[in-house]
Amino acid sequence: MQHYDLAGQWRLTRPARYPCTGTVPGSVYSFLLASGQMADPYYRENELDALALMDNDFTFEKTFALPDSILRCSRVLLHCDGLDTVCTLRLNGRKVGEACNMHRTWEYDVTDALRPGENTLQVEFASPTRWIAEAYRADPIGGSPHAMRGFPHLRKAHCMFGWDWGPRLPDAGVWRGICLLGVDSSRITDVHVRQRHRDGRVWVRAAVRQTGSAEVRATLTAPDGGCLPLTPGQWQEVGSPQLWWPRGYGGQPLYTVRVELTQDGAVQDSWQKRIGLRTMTVLRQKDRWGESFAQCVNGMPFFAMGADYIPEDNILSRVTPERTRRLLEQCAAANFNSIRVWGGGYYPDDWFYDACDELGLVVWQDFI
Repeated sequence: MQHYDLAGQWRLTRPARYPCTGTVPGSVYSFLLASGQMADPYYRENELDALALMDNDFTFEKTFALPDSILRCSRVLLHCDGLDTVCTLRLNGRKVGEACNMHRTWEYDVTDALRPGENTLQVEFASPTRWIAEAYRADPIGGSPHAMRGFPHLRKAHCMFGWDWGPRLPDAGVWRGICLLGVDSSRITDVHVRQRHRDGRVWVRAAVRQTGSAEVRATLTAPDGGCLPLTPGQWQEVGSPQLWWPRGYGGQPLYTVRVELTQDGAVQDSWQKRIGLRTMTVLRQKDRWGESFAQCVNGMPFFAMGADYIPEDNILSRVTPERTRRLLEQCAAANFNSIRVWGGGYYPDDWFYDACDELGLVVWQDFI
């Protein structure tokens, strides 16, 4: 599989009065702040001007020349890890797709829209404030009294429309990675790793989905480097399993699961993640007060100490692995063992969960 990254320098071309360049992953606010066309939205009442900006539609544009290795592939997919939120995508003037959900990945087959030489991709975002106002007129459902009317209709971080703790800054843009994938052979579409624990023994199973029929190779590597080959779809016992525990209750050993698709001796696609060997449940048991509600790890109830994780910044491109890591290290230094990911924000990046694993922080994940 061939990969061509489309992140980097883009242009903001619409509205015509705000022409500028900026960096993707990015947004209307990050582009305008970088070009000096917008004041700091956190200062005094600048939030009101920033909110008024979002009554406009905006278009982001990138021109690029593809290598021949991509153009020779039988299929080329436009892969978007985050589009915020209601938008239309055009490649060389041809509509190739639409999106309406900030919280998911989008993919479009653009094989027939590409051409040798120069190509131009445009992502046209509809005004989020006008969109929710029209949705509310058609169906006036409620929601937080601190947020704008109609916000529950849109699959966008709800706190962008205001909350009791935050401003109304409903930004828009290509907020996560974007690339072209050239596909000639099999490709991994999903890996589901499950665990079974009983009497101190642990079994692991990796179920792999792919687009073709390539050979699947999977391994589980222990913290000490020992490697266990996994037969996809089958339960296999882990020798001398090292369990993961919350901070203050034990260590945080992490295992690495790696999956490769091979065809004619060459690796066509790969997938790798780290996992902790653990069970995580909620204990609900009748007692003299009613019913308990306790988090349990490896069968042991523990006292959850932590806080609510809300978006670190309304301008999401400013949230980085380093910034998030520092924040979570501060949580660990304050003796947290739990973090709740609040449902009015967005699903964090993998680096958030990786850092929590390393620091011994249990994640209570709200549905978004």
